[in-house]
Amino acid sequence: MNPIFGDVFTEIAVLLLLAAIIGAIGVRLRQPLIVAFIVVGILVGPSLLGWVSADDQVDLLAKLGIALLLFVVGLKLDLHIIRTMGPVALAAGLGQVLFTSFVGYFIAAALGMDPVTALYVAVALTFSSTIIIVKLLSDKREVDALHGRIAIGFLIVQDIVVVLVMIGLTALGEAEDATTLGREALAVVAKGGIFIAVIGLLMRYALTPLLHQLARSPELLVLFAIAWAVALGATGAHLGFSKEVGAFLAGISLASTPYREVIGARLVSLRDFLLLFFFIDLGAGLDLSVIGAQVTPAVILSLFVLIGNPLIVMIILGVMGYRKRTGFLAGLTVAQISEFSLILGALGLSMGHIDRDTMGLITLVGLITISASTYMILYSHWLYERLAPWLNLFERRRPWREAGKQEETGTGYDVLLFGLGRFGTGIARELRKRGYRVLGIDFDPDLLRRREKIGLDVRYGDAEDPEFLATLPLEGSRWVVSSLRESSINRTLLHGLHSLGYSGQITVTAHTPTEAKQLKQAGTDRVLIPYADAAAEAVDTLFGREKCSPTAPNRPPEAERGG
Repeated sequence: MNPIFGDVFTEIAVLLLLAAIIGAIGVRLRQPLIVAFIVVGILVGPSLLGWVSADDQVDLLAKLGIALLLFVVGLKLDLHIIRTMGPVALAAGLGQVLFTSFVGYFIAAALGMDPVTALYVAVALTFSSTIIIVKLLSDKREVDALHGRIAIGFLIVQDIVVVLVMIGLTALGEAEDATTLGREALAVVAKGGIFIAVIGLLMRYALTPLLHQLARSPELLVLFAIAWAVALGATGAHLGFSKEVGAFLAGISLASTPYREVIGARLVSLRDFLLLFFFIDLGAGLDLSVIGAQVTPAVILSLFVLIGNPLIVMIILGVMGYRKRTGFLAGLTVAQISEFSLILGALGLSMGHIDRDTMGLITLVGLITISASTYMILYSHWLYERLAPWLNLFERRRPWREAGKQEETGTGYDVLLFGLGRFGTGIARELRKRGYRVLGIDFDPDLLRRREKIGLDVRYGDAEDPEFLATLPLEGSRWVVSSLRESSINRTLLHGLHSLGYSGQITVTAHTPTEAKQLKQAGTDRVLIPYADAAAEAVDTLFGREKCSPTAPNRPPEAERGG
């Protein structure tokens, strides 16, 4: 930071305000915030306003953001998706990576780049943004569609590949010459094996019991997760890996615990906030005086990503027996480069393998492809309807993998039940007796363990956390029921479900008829008032529904009982 405003705090405040304004404009244009933040960096960088230059504070915040990004990716690394999708995730993921790297290298070489620079550019072109794709698919409610599951499967494969590439580049950077490269590679493998073994032992014997104790305080649980991510990131760097690899392994170490969803959900906002500084720093590093010479190669490489990546995915899925529609919709999800491409470029820049012009080229390709692919994915069905007649080449005569079945969107639960106290557990038991499939959600780990022992399907989570709500199987459920009696929590839950477009029935719990009416106005379908409902049911049991005395006062209206 330059001392234009007098002190660093004021400069950060102005920078955040500007990021919020340009971010709001980007959202109105339906662009990911990554694009808006890079634009902020260009605006405040040396080429224009000159507010941001190399700075320890910004660099530290950017490094923390990258560590948390890799940690959350590792935390959400669901290998079950790869297994359930069979070979398609590996085939599409590895096939696209190999094709893009191979062809991209020759395109970069043809543009006059030296071999090392061409290799970096080619590898940077291969990775697609898991964050952007999952967000767009979630907004369109297509995560559980067949093409959504395939896309997430091969994005996971890409995430694993990018970590392996970072390990390899780190070994390459430490090698002084070709003679020592093999020795450095063996050293990295040995140290990596020991590192992973220690983490595995901690996963097996220590982490889950520790998290169970920490989960009594949600704030402490999140604090430990951040400390764990940064600590393993620092350990990885000291062992000769990068901090990104260490943070990624930290995420994987917690991915098998029952607290992965709530940790990931609570860290998303912090991760995005810290990554703001990384993308601003990238934008500030763009030299607009030389960007004119990079426009032509950036457009050529962007067209290759926007067209070539979807084509190879369509070819692979077509050969594997999927319909052209599935291949097209899944293929569009790889029509951009990702934040990992920018991180990879930054790693190469720090090791002296590429210069700032090459980093600027990669960033420019990112701006073009992310902006264009966002609209391609948002309007994917419209594009498919117009291109379908020309896509028959990518479909077998009999697409046997999809023959005779529709895309599955079911998730296996009729009711999502928040709160597993006595009232909530009683509801769950009664629903199960009547044949309904119930998923119980609660914030108390001890309570969850006890309910799991009686055969309930349970998940640890917070009804007030909108990011956590997005991880639930909402599409396949017919009801969401809250047995929680705090009115503020139920209001937040209602708002979160409505913002996610939940179309099923919502039932919440209240203390009084007044609260019930307020919750009705907030948009719930039905309100339970436990004591009033129980009293009315007791009277009905004692005297029967048709045996009220003509002189008895009128019974409370149905709306007051939970209407």
